[in-house]
Amino acid sequence: MGVITLFRRTRRSIPVRPEPGTPYAEAVDLHVRLGQREVLAGIDLTARACEVLALVGPNGAGKSTLLAALCADLPAASGTVRIDGRPVGDWSAPDLALRRSVLPQSAALSFPFPVEDVVRMGRAPWAGTPLEEDDEEAVARAMAATEVTDFAGRPFSALSGGERARVALARVLAQRAPLLLLDEPTAALDLRHQELVLRICRERAAAGDAVVVVLHDLGLAAAYADRVAVLHDGRIAVDGPPSEVFEDGLLSRVYRQPVEVLPHPRGGAPLVVPVRG
Repeated sequence: MGVITLFRRTRRSIPVRPEPGTPYAEAVDLHVRLGQREVLAGIDLTARACEVLALVGPNGAGKSTLLAALCADLPAASGTVRIDGRPVGDWSAPDLALRRSVLPQSAALSFPFPVEDVVRMGRAPWAGTPLEEDDEEAVARAMAATEVTDFAGRPFSALSGGERARVALARVLAQRAPLLLLDEPTAALDLRHQELVLRICRERAAAGDAVVVVLHDLGLAAAYADRVAVLHDGRIAVDGPPSEVFEDGLLSRVYRQPVEVLPHPRGGAPLVVPVRG
C-alpha cells in the first residue's frame, strides 16, 4: 500500500490554525536518554504561533535531540511533549503529519525522483481531505519560495548539496503544517540562500505558524528569531529575545570561546564576534 493510499484510508482531524501567541508545541520537564547517556535534562520550552524560536548552542548541547523530541521522533524518558494541546502520543501518525512538518539535518533518497515529485511528497498527509485540492498550488509556491522551480524535472540525486537542501525545505513548506521544525536548514547553503531560508521562516511565522529552527550562526538567530533558547550540556541556559539573552559572559561560557556582543550599526541587532589575538 502506497503512502498516499494509506493517508486516504485514514480518518484524520483537520487542524485549526492557532491564534497568535498560542502555545503550539511544548516540552515540560523533558528528559531524553540515548543509550546510557541523558542528553536532555529537565527541558521546559514553548513554541508559539506567529513566532520564530531559534535553538542555539555548541556541538553536543542537545539542539537536534530537542527538535527530534518536539516532533515526536525521539521518545521522552520522562516529562511531556505536547503538540496542538495534546501529548504527542495521543495523536496518530497521520494526524501528527497534519500538525507538524520536519526538516532533518540531511536529505537522502534511494530512488532518483524528480525534484517536483520530491516536493509533492509533502502533500501526502492531506490526501483524502478537502485540502487535497490545494496540492498543485502548494507545491508551486513552495518551489518558487525556495528557488528550485528551474530544475523541477532534474533527478534529486543529481543536485548539489545546497540544491538538495532547498528541495528538502520545499517539501516541508508544501506540507503546510502549523508547526515547522527545521534542523540546521542553512548549513549547506550560500550567503544568499541562508538569508532566503530565514526570511521564509519569518514569513511563515507572520502567516500564523510556529517555527522552531536549529541554527549555528548566532548572527542569523539574532537577526531573524523572536526568541532564542541557548542550550548547554542538555539544559536551557537562557531563553528570551536575542537582544536580552545574547550577552558576552554567557555566550563565552557556553561556547568556551571569548566573544563580544556588539549592536549592529544599522538596526541594533546583536552581532556576536569571537575575541581574537
